[in-house]
Amino acid sequence: MSPSPESDLESAPTGQGRRPPVPGRPACLPALFGLAALLFLLITWQVSVHGPLLRLDERLSGTLTHPGRLSEFLSALGDVSIALPVLAGVLIGIAWHDRLEGTDRWWLPPAAAAGTMVAVPALVVPLKALIARPGPPVMGPATGFYPSGHTATAAIAYGSATLLLWPRLCTPQARLGLLGVCLCLNLGVAFGLVRRGYHWPLDVLASWCLCTVLLSLLWGVLSRSSRRTSAGTPSSRSGPS
Repeated sequence: MSPSPESDLESAPTGQGRRPPVPGRPACLPALFGLAALLFLLITWQVSVHGPLLRLDERLSGTLTHPGRLSEFLSALGDVSIALPVLAGVLIGIAWHDRLEGTDRWWLPPAAAAGTMVAVPALVVPLKALIARPGPPVMGPATGFYPSGHTATAAIAYGSATLLLWPRLCTPQARLGLLGVCLCLNLGVAFGLVRRGYHWPLDVLASWCLCTVLLSLLWGVLSRSSRRTSAGTPSSRSGPS
């Protein structure tokens, strides 16, 4: 069993030139990475060969699809015009704060999160063209629905923001509240996309798997950066330790 999020955080206060610790990298992280990657490959294979999982997915979609205002609103939370400004605000705020505090390598966490966000279209757009999966019936004859770009945008934007903000919250209640908001946003986007008929359920599930891989990599980068900073690497303002 992996340690609880609270136990992974160091309780010592941070000083000038030190970055608040990010959630520690649990021993299960490589397994999570591998499981998500394997599941993504399995789903992609089934979609590509029109396997039995694809047929089950289409039947499930027919049961779940029921367009309405709520599903339209929830699906829009994964649009780049909403999710990207949220992430950008977090990145700018953290970079500005850490730079003023003289934190060593203050630019690294925002840059790593931004790079993870850039990886989304770099991976999703070619996959959409390669798989060329048609959308649900309400979307007409168009193709390129696998994997879901809205799902991936929401998962990386809100997930990266959560990883960056987590260590800067002072209480377990605040951290769990942040995690709850992130999960609700992503579940809401997924529900809205499937309910509205914009995507098949497997489109959404595959995007979650792909983003789990990307967020695991980001988690690892932030964890290593935090350990190096906490080890006493001096900043340009704090001088030798």
